[in-house]
Amino acid sequence: MTDRSEFWPGATSLRPIAISLGDPAGIGPEVIAKSWDLRMTEQLPRFFVVGDVEAIKAVWDGPIERISDPAEAVDVFEHALPCLQVADAGEIIPGSPTLDGARCAFQSLEAATGLVRAESAAALVTAPVSKAQLAQVGFTHPGQTEFVAERCGVGRENIVMMLAGPSLRVVPLTIHVPFVEVPQALTSTLIRSRALATVRGLRRLFGIENPRLAMAGLNPHAGEDGLLGSEEQELIIPVLEQLREEGLDITGPHAADAMFSHRARARYDAALCCYHDQALIPIKTLHFDDGVNITLGLPIVRTSPDHGTAFELAGRGHAHPGAMIAAIRMARDAEVCRRSWADAC
Repeated sequence: MTDRSEFWPGATSLRPIAISLGDPAGIGPEVIAKSWDLRMTEQLPRFFVVGDVEAIKAVWDGPIERISDPAEAVDVFEHALPCLQVADAGEIIPGSPTLDGARCAFQSLEAATGLVRAESAAALVTAPVSKAQLAQVGFTHPGQTEFVAERCGVGRENIVMMLAGPSLRVVPLTIHVPFVEVPQALTSTLIRSRALATVRGLRRLFGIENPRLAMAGLNPHAGEDGLLGSEEQELIIPVLEQLREEGLDITGPHAADAMFSHRARARYDAALCCYHDQALIPIKTLHFDDGVNITLGLPIVRTSPDHGTAFELAGRGHAHPGAMIAAIRMARDAEVCRRSWADAC
């Protein structure tokens, strides 16, 4: 088994975690800096930020040191926030995004992903970006998840977005799809592939040997035996029966209004949800300040705080670092599990 202690402060043998800056006008620079401030009390592993030093200086007056190689972050981390400069974001006004800032975010993401792929960094944490701004500078992917997947040589259909907190993990089967299109997007192939990928991810990144899944119904009361909708009877139940025959521990479809109570959550390790809000409402209600987006199906570990750029908060000193801290911690723990899983195989 891999020695978990090497991921904690005081260790010298582990490659540090790479954090992409995100949009320099958002709250990414602030929550990264605040995470470094809390590195000892939160027992965080060593990390470095990839981006523009000036973006951090614009919102924080703590110690920052430029590095030219990720390995330098190991020693620098003890006394300063290590920053690998890869781009100039131009004039930075917190809360006011610019195209130069978007280019910086793009270059930061690309460089950080490359460093992890090259095994110069242990794992990837991505700070939030503005998709609208990125689209204006040639970013053609739906989001950072799809970009990282492409750079890792993994097709979009083989990755799964999981939102995770201390008491709940959820997987939205459909994501940014208008609600009226969800029934057509929800296919047996999609349910099956997402369920299998979730099981593999729970084993590989969370160390859960026998994962338990729970599937939410699409309609109120999970269709009420066809009275309130036919998708459960015609689509979801046949897929779940087939998966159970193949050995998966999966229950459902459950009424979504009852499956997120404290008692219900104790009966599964991850919930499969039919659409975006069915998954995001409970995770953000329970874990607004410590929810993490983790991508399953990649050859690397990638996490992200489960919040956006929050331009309206940038530069005011009020941004809460809890989700960034949780993303850094989960990246460390997932990489420990990934390495142990690889050793066992």
